[in-house]
Amino acid sequence: MAKKSVASLQTGSKRLTKAIKMVKSPKSGAYTFVEAIMAPEEVNDFLNKK
Repeated sequence: MAKKSVASLQTGSKRLTKAIKMVKSPKSGAYTFVEAIMAPEEVNDFLNKK
């Protein structure tokens, strides 16, 4: 299960995207959010990775 929130971030000449993924903790069963700032091409790989 993934939640994707995309905001275009521009720093100089690079275009970056912030992706947020909801991950279930194996120990407690609670959900946590993992955030990453990356190139737009890498977002699908980040969200599909477990």
